[in-house]
Amino acid sequence: MTSAASAPTTPKWVTLSSHRAWLLQQADTLFSVFEQNSLNPLGGFYDLDMACKPFVPGQPPGSLPTRQIHSTTRMVHCFAIAHLMGRPGADVMIDHGMDFIWNGHRDKDKGGYFWGVGYEGPTDDTKQAYGHAFVLLAASSAKVAGHPDADRLLADISTVLEEHFWEEGPGATAEEFTRDWQSFDTYRGQNSNMHLTEALMAAFEATGDSSYLNKAERIADLIVRRHAAENGWHLPEHFSQDWQLNKDYSGSPVFRPYGTTPGHWLEWARLLLQLWELGGRKLTWLPDAAANLFRQAVKDGWDHEKGGFYYTLDWTGAARIRDRYWWPCCEGIGAAAFLNATDGDGFYEEWYRNIWNFSAARFIDKVHGGWFPQLGDDLKPNTGPFYGKVDIYHALQACLIPLLPTTGSITRGLITEGVKI
Repeated sequence: MTSAASAPTTPKWVTLSSHRAWLLQQADTLFSVFEQNSLNPLGGFYDLDMACKPFVPGQPPGSLPTRQIHSTTRMVHCFAIAHLMGRPGADVMIDHGMDFIWNGHRDKDKGGYFWGVGYEGPTDDTKQAYGHAFVLLAASSAKVAGHPDADRLLADISTVLEEHFWEEGPGATAEEFTRDWQSFDTYRGQNSNMHLTEALMAAFEATGDSSYLNKAERIADLIVRRHAAENGWHLPEHFSQDWQLNKDYSGSPVFRPYGTTPGHWLEWARLLLQLWELGGRKLTWLPDAAANLFRQAVKDGWDHEKGGFYYTLDWTGAARIRDRYWWPCCEGIGAAAFLNATDGDGFYEEWYRNIWNFSAARFIDKVHGGWFPQLGDDLKPNTGPFYGKVDIYHALQACLIPLLPTTGSITRGLITEGVKI
């Protein structure tokens, strides 16, 4: 999907003050939408409908009023970024989220953090690795932002992860437990481990404790260097307890769909380069792996006729779920920006422009703000499994990653250099 308008030219878009100002304006719009209508006075944050207004209880249809841990923690992470950017009012959002993580999601009796919390207690009291990874990310970002409760949260979540989730043998996290820490299946998944890698790097940046970085490197080695490379860079998602690939697995359509998910290949591409930088570039396999994942994702996962990344592929490489979700494009933008900065091949500039051109035209809601979460094969917004305007996390990072150095995360870049127009 290359056009004359997107063909690489000099200078690169990220060097243009006009493009950088546009990215900041998009980030500002996202902050404005979510700070205006997300804060729930009863704790946590509202989900937003397509007009960016709070969903009424029971929406999406059939759901219980609930606040999920990954949504709460991502808001803390994103408004910690807003704080570091000097945005007035961001501290209110951080305070509100940090309070609800500690007093709403935290299981005061059994330890750990509930996946879902309603107005009268947990709606889903399982302890999920995916959610706990985001608690670590929120705590780390809050610490960088100087929040007074960050150390308490960081110490608690680090202990929970070490005592209950981390499996030293394979060097990765277990997946899920009951409220009282009983294992109820043998599933192991790359998605939770990928986000734990992101969070472990953030914790290393926030604390300087190399044990976090060592764990991140071990996860990347298992999932990418071993399994992705063995499968032609079609990154596997689902595994057995002993980390054998399970190609037949099909679970949650949001978190554990059948087949492979090209958006995760793109997400890993950026995370591998960040890991390479944070580790002093000692792991020389990381840049090549990042490039291979990115190139395979745009080759197999992108609709070269209409544009956008298919959500999932089957094991032949053919599109399985053809809907285009917002977040793979966001991750493609971040990965292309990193590769463009560290490699310099014009291929990455071309794809940076291709993905932004598609996203700006199809995903950004220019009327109400925010991003449409999904498009059908006709490239028109649709619903199921996503409803309304999903959280700020992916879209915000797509806007800010290109503005910052590749030597670390967004929070590290804001602390060390800040955003330059």
